[in-house]
Order: sequence, then structure tokens, then C-alpha cells
Amino acid sequence: MSTENEGTAVPADHPAAPSTPSTPPTTPTTPAPPTTSSASTPAPAPTDARSDAPTVAQTPAPEATPAPAPAPASTPAPAPAPEPTATTPTPVAAGAGWPPPPPTVPAWGAPLPPAPPAPAAPRGRAGGLVAAVLVAALVAGGIGGGIGYWAAQRGDEGVSSTTVSSGEAPASFKREPGTVAAVAAKALPSVVTIQAKSGGSQGEGGTGTGFVYDQEGHIVTNNHVVASAAEGGTLSVTFPDGKSYDAEVVGRAEGYDVAVLKLTNAPKGLKPLPLGDSDKVAVGDSTIAIGAPFGLSNTVTTGIISAKNRPVASGDGSGGSNSYMSALQTDASINPGNSGGPLLDASGAVIGINSAIQSTGSGFGQSQAGSIGLGFAIPVNQAKNVAQQLIRTGKPVYPVIGATVNMQEQGEGATIASQGSGGTPSVTPNGPAAKAGLKAGDVITGFGDHQIDSGPSLISEIWTHKPGDQVKITYERDGKTSTATVTLGERTGDS
Repeated sequence: MSTENEGTAVPADHPAAPSTPSTPPTTPTTPAPPTTSSASTPAPAPTDARSDAPTVAQTPAPEATPAPAPAPASTPAPAPAPEPTATTPTPVAAGAGWPPPPPTVPAWGAPLPPAPPAPAAPRGRAGGLVAAVLVAALVAGGIGGGIGYWAAQRGDEGVSSTTVSSGEAPASFKREPGTVAAVAAKALPSVVTIQAKSGGSQGEGGTGTGFVYDQEGHIVTNNHVVASAAEGGTLSVTFPDGKSYDAEVVGRAEGYDVAVLKLTNAPKGLKPLPLGDSDKVAVGDSTIAIGAPFGLSNTVTTGIISAKNRPVASGDGSGGSNSYMSALQTDASINPGNSGGPLLDASGAVIGINSAIQSTGSGFGQSQAGSIGLGFAIPVNQAKNVAQQLIRTGKPVYPVIGATVNMQEQGEGATIASQGSGGTPSVTPNGPAAKAGLKAGDVITGFGDHQIDSGPSLISEIWTHKPGDQVKITYERDGKTSTATVTLGERTGDS
């Protein structure tokens, strides 16, 4: 019930409200019109909020006179007509003031007072419209609640959920071939962790990775992984199932950074990893690296081939025992301990041997710096040739051109030095370079299809070939560019 007109004058077109509660007459009577008075301010009678409900009010006062005063307490006010569905409200005590008492229901058969004229202002229609909307909303809400309850009851009785709980999941989940998980699961049993200890009193050594090369028990890894144990040290190989075996060095090649071990008591049922073709690898191909970074065995990381034919020296490029490779570059995470582990393609075939990383402080090498996304692997085609040679003879064989080049300069090509080590000629007499017409001071800028920008890059390209291969060389002499064909010679051992 609104109280917004409390204390204000009632408009003339509204019926006056009784000042005392109405009492239903015992016999049918005709309501008397109320007397008028200017001493008091009448209040409007309550109206039904619904626009379709009948409205009953007192006889309206003439428009020219002020609003009628409430009837004396001794004179009963006419009773308003009852609402069709309302119950009889409880009368309010006389003199209760505002708000006015609710209408009462007259006795059965009592005549209804005449209905007042329709109000001129649209306020009643707006209120009726709002009331109708509220009633409709309440009815709709009730229907919706009933439907929701019915649906809930029906769901409890027969409708089941479309979700699947973990208890209803398949008992054995198989991953599709070619996924990283499937490739790793197949390759991991053939990847080993290598512990190398030197023969000295301190027993220094390190941890690296290797993989099964054949069923005879040969393991391929990096030379720098086993170098500390090569002379009087000990080697142990641990498989992912936790079984460990002693191993010995079959042969190692410092220049290639490749070594082959053999298990002293190789178990039966070894599964060699399949070897891929590193010449067919393309930039952007997926890669999977497996190893023991920082001693964390059986670690799997993924990436892509970032570049090919990267000339990489595993040290600073100045020592005679440094390793050189025309490497596969990958962004798969490689850290110390990954060395010697396989770099796989998406099918699970070995395409390289993880060997070196680029660090922010010390260049290429096997320092303890972490991965920055620049890892390098020896192409498996080269590593396979070296491994086979080591298994057959125990010694590496290197292709050579018979010339000493400057290993410090970079950017202009590989310059043939003025003299070799110990004062020997820089171009070996009657060697491959001498037969091709090369001389000291010539700058080699191309080897086969690859550009040469330094001495390490020339050696890296030479070692991708075999002794006896014929290769076209591009060189500069006195500002003129010339070409020649060189038949590669060979050198046995790391001396």
C-alpha cells in the first residue's frame, strides 16, 4: 500500500474515505451521502491494484466544493463492495487515522452503491498494467518452478548424465602412432645413461647418454662423454628399467666427437634404434631429444630442426683435439648430460647425436650452461660411418685435402697458411690440394655446394665426406676467383 500522499490534499475527483470503520447493516439500506466540511482533509479510499477488478467508492462530491469531511463516528459509513476473490478484512478501530481502513463486505443482498466516473488521469491504468505484468510474472514463475520440479523428478527417475567419469574411462588408453608420447615410449628402452669415472685417485668423471646401436651390445655416444674413463677408468651403462652393465671403449674419434662402447655382458633382446637419413632432413621437421640432462635420466624434450649444415666446433676452435661438425641445429632443450643421446625425427628414427650447445658465456661446447634453445647434433649419416669404422678397426679415418688452413680468421673464407705446424709446408707435397693446384695464401670460399667462411667450417664440410670423394673447390688468388676439383685423401687416427 502506497504512502506517497500522506499529509497532502486529496484531489477532488477521488472519493472520500470513511473516518470510521464500516459496519455491515442487518437490512438492506441505501447509503447516505457524506456531509461536507472544510475543517478536515479527506483521504482516498484504497483501490484494487488489478485493472480488471470492480471498483467501489463513495458518492463523489461536487467539483465546486472542497473534499467532503469524514462522517461522524455515530453515522456508519457505507460499506464498499467486496472483491470477487478477496476475503473479508479485519476492520480498523475508529480514530486510527491514516492509512484508511480496508473495505468490508456488505451483507448478502445489500444493494451496491453507484460506481464513480472513471478517473481522468492515466495513473490508474498504469498501475493496473504494472499489476497485470506482476501477476503474469508470478504465474509464469510458478509454472516454471513446477516444470523445473517435474523435470528434476523425471531426471532422478530415468534420465542419465552425458558426462563420463574417470571410472567409466577405457581401461587401456593407447596413443596414436607418431605422437611424441608413442615415439618416446618406443625409443626409451634403447636409450642408456652412461657413468664414466677416471682411473685417477679422485675418480672424476661425468654423466652422459648413449643408445643401442646393434644387438651385439654396441652403444654409440660422444667421445667427450667417455674420454675421462678411456685410459684406465670405468664405465657403467644403465637402462631405463634400472639394470646396469659394465662397458668398455671399442674406439673413439676425437675429431668427430663419436665413441663406441660395448657391454661386457650384453643382455639378450636388445632393440637397436632405427637410423634415419640426415641428408633428407628439412628445416622445420619435428625433433625429439632423449637424454640425462644434469643427471636426470630418461628426459624427453621436443623441438624442430632450426637449421642445417651449421659449422660447429665443440671447443674454441683453436686446439688440435677439438671436434668439428656440420651440425643439425635444433631448439629441443639440450643440456649437459644430453650429450651422446639420440635426436629423433617424428617417426622415431635417429637423425643425429646430440653433442653441443650454444651458451651465453662460453660459445660452443659442453660447459655447464643451460639450454638457450640452440643445440647441435652430429648428422647420423656421418656418425654411422664413423661408428662402423670404429667397430671394424678401433680407429677413426678422416678425409683430408692435404693443406693447413688458418683456424682463427673468419668471414672471408679459409685461408691456406704460409706454413704448417713445426715449420712443415702448409700444402703437403703431392697431396690432394697440391695436385689440384692450390698454394699457400689461397682463400677457399666454397666446398662443393656449401659456402666457406672460416677454417672450422671447411673442416666441418670435409668430414661429411669419405676418403676418395671428389669435390669441387672454389678459391680466390690475387683477387681472382677460380675452381678446382680435389680428390680427398685420408688420415688414420687422431694423432
